[in-house]
Amino acid sequence: MARTALLSDYWRSSASYRVRIALNLLDIPTTLRPVNLLTGDHRSDLYLAQNPQGLLPTLEIDGKVLTQSLAIIEYLHAATPGSSLLPGDIDGQYRVRQLSYAIAMEIHPVCNLSVAQHVLDLTGGGNDTRAEWMRHFIQKGLAAFEDLLRSTDGPFCFGAQPTMADCCLIPQLYNADRWGADVSGFARIREAARAAEGLKAFQDAHPDAVGAPPG
Repeated sequence: MARTALLSDYWRSSASYRVRIALNLLDIPTTLRPVNLLTGDHRSDLYLAQNPQGLLPTLEIDGKVLTQSLAIIEYLHAATPGSSLLPGDIDGQYRVRQLSYAIAMEIHPVCNLSVAQHVLDLTGGGNDTRAEWMRHFIQKGLAAFEDLLRSTDGPFCFGAQPTMADCCLIPQLYNADRWGADVSGFARIREAARAAEGLKAFQDAHPDAVGAPPG
């Protein structure tokens, strides 16, 4: 039987976007099951039974239910022969994890929409405050990421083929564009982005290709 996957997904979720890219890079046929964050689908009893955190994404594959995007990507790498999402050597694996975590664990959490909304609730701010919050942390985080990338060979984040680090970078750049963060001065990031965005695996995972859920 062919290996297939079912991804509970929200089109603009950075974490979901990462996993969509990884699944595409590994040529794993995937059905997307939209979970609309705006209507609270992620808080339903049905979804919480699968993912008690109520977060996205959730991946069903190989008879398993998997959560947490980077853990999912590492599982897919380990379970898929020929995967290059992580390098084969320990130093390379460290480097790709370092880059991936710099985005997924440093930039993403503070820019999560629920975090930004809580800031607005506490301060009484509006949409301008939200946008400024996002721009501040995205630009600061990507500036540090640019410094990390300068010591790695390209054209991708780490070498001549995309890895988990690229799966993290491209969704973060989508968010940077969405919130008006200026990344024009980050030459090494732009190089990696050009390399990734030229691949169908990244193009097909883009939120515009997936489309917003109904309602």
